[in-house]
Amino acid sequence: MNTKYLKWLSYASCFVMFLATLGGSVVTKTESGLGCGNDWPLCHGKFVPAHTLASMIEYSHRAVSGAAGLVSLAAFVAFWLYRKNRKDLQLYSLLALIFVMVQAVMGAMAVIYPTSSAVMALHFGFSLIAFASSIMLVLGVRQEERGQAGTPSHAHSPAVRVSKRFRNLTWIATGYTYIVVYIGAYVSHTDSAGGCSGWPLCNGQLVPELSGGEGIAFMHRVAAALLLVVIATVGHFAFRKHPGLPEIRKLGVAATLLVIIQVFTGATIVLTLNNYHVYLFASLAHIIVLAALFGVLCYLSVRTWQLSRTSA
Repeated sequence: MNTKYLKWLSYASCFVMFLATLGGSVVTKTESGLGCGNDWPLCHGKFVPAHTLASMIEYSHRAVSGAAGLVSLAAFVAFWLYRKNRKDLQLYSLLALIFVMVQAVMGAMAVIYPTSSAVMALHFGFSLIAFASSIMLVLGVRQEERGQAGTPSHAHSPAVRVSKRFRNLTWIATGYTYIVVYIGAYVSHTDSAGGCSGWPLCNGQLVPELSGGEGIAFMHRVAAALLLVVIATVGHFAFRKHPGLPEIRKLGVAATLLVIIQVFTGATIVLTLNNYHVYLFASLAHIIVLAALFGVLCYLSVRTWQLSRTSA
């Protein structure tokens, strides 16, 4: 199959996966998780739900998640049939398919059975992995397309490598990002966003009482501040130490810019808690930036692994 068609299929998979991830956040932020009651896959026992806002939000999310599963399946079959020489692309498509199915099953179970906040935070984490996998698929196909177009590629040049220390730093940053994601999702599912009023101080204190929602929200703030430092460090070394690898430099700069934007969207959430519509917009922007950041870091992790295999 022509790379052009695979590229557009990867774009479609990424776009629908993005809508599914964003839709899940809308369901959480609008408290529409039980908009269809405890029925699944029907909504209040009907194929077409009642026209209430909560039921329409929940049912629309189910429909988009189903579409994400179908498109992911199509991408998986296409890449495994027509890109047998690209194990990385096959792996990305497989991961996207696996995790979109896992998060769909977890979503269904959450509707049918009572589910803890800790488990629901994992549900978002798995959907983020699915989206990140689809981003890696897009970036991998674009890399292949540039190679076929005759664009000079440094990916396979034996003289251009990254150190194993930088590779390990990137892996640590990516893993830590996922931990921060989980803490943030836990904040949402425990309704702890209002635990810390004001920013950057928490309830006017540098270190507040570490209990209840206040403790959960403060823990997320500390983790996010450390994340800023870690990713800025990755971006610094990516740009300064790899002049011969423009792809690595661009990914490092992108990750740094995204984490800075992430901090500001997080602050906006706190400062707009009393304005629901602005708060909702800021929360969704926070999720969008976070999803992009995690996808970029995952792809950077893969590329640093590929480029470090023969380094000393």
